[in-house]
Amino acid sequence: MAFETIDRDVSDTRKHAPGIGLALGGGMARGFVHIGVLNVLNRHGIIPSVVAGTSIGAVVAGSYLAGKLSDLQDWSLSLNRMKIISYLDFRMRSGGLIGGNKLQILLDRYFKDIMIEDLPQPLITVATDLRTGHEVWLRKGSLIDAMKASFALPGVFPPVMRNHRLLADGALVNPLPIAACQAMGARMTIAVDLNADIIGKASKTGDNYQAAAGLDMLNEMEAPKEPSYFGDSWLTRKVLRREENSPSLFGVMVSALGIMQDRLTRARIAGDPPDIHIKPQIGHIGLLEFDKASELIAEGERAAVKALPEIRDAMRVFLPPNE
Repeated sequence: MAFETIDRDVSDTRKHAPGIGLALGGGMARGFVHIGVLNVLNRHGIIPSVVAGTSIGAVVAGSYLAGKLSDLQDWSLSLNRMKIISYLDFRMRSGGLIGGNKLQILLDRYFKDIMIEDLPQPLITVATDLRTGHEVWLRKGSLIDAMKASFALPGVFPPVMRNHRLLADGALVNPLPIAACQAMGARMTIAVDLNADIIGKASKTGDNYQAAAGLDMLNEMEAPKEPSYFGDSWLTRKVLRREENSPSLFGVMVSALGIMQDRLTRARIAGDPPDIHIKPQIGHIGLLEFDKASELIAEGERAAVKALPEIRDAMRVFLPPNE
């Protein structure tokens, strides 16, 4: 798989010992698991020297290194289905159905003017070059732009232009950026895989289609008599509503993305295995169920606590105290 960095100066002047690399995988709403994992690592004094993230993993990684992890956790726990819809601004003439202006306001509130090179440890966010298909590593510049490029799911969010490259969701090429940590000199890598719970996916009960948290509420709501935050457009309702006992447009897109991420993650792990592979049991939670943050964070903490003995053993081998 070809990859490249589009930052002209890829040297890193920050002083950091080659230690732990933390790779946070993509998985949309399931990415709230990363918050729980980081909470446990912080409590036990396990601090990564480099962090790489794809898609939602890039958002959590950037929040962590910018000192905003608690803000992200508070915001995630405040989400319900109506609030999820309130952040969406639908566009039909752009590179994605969701324009992203409301999310931009939210990102500006916490990350405005923060540059990647000013973070205390190196950060790599993974994106995809839509023209060449190359895996692109973003290591410098605006933190917000790097996050947006990494989670710009094609068809949903518009791509981001960076250094004359049109960039989209990094999960299209690398859902779990272990290689980025290794390339930055990490002596051991911890990978948090959001696509490993095959049993949870197989045992999920209920409807046999992918629900879209928040958006599926439109099927239970009357057509609005007055303009509202999700619009009074006939086309918007036709696109977002689904036929009874059928998947929605978003549901089909997300299910296809989930299959792709699952298969690609397995292939990338086979080529670049991590030293510690954390696999939260979250297959029963849909990729768009952002209103389940509490359950996801709790599962992240459970999975991290379970992995602590293995992490400690690996640190003794790869990071001996006398070096």
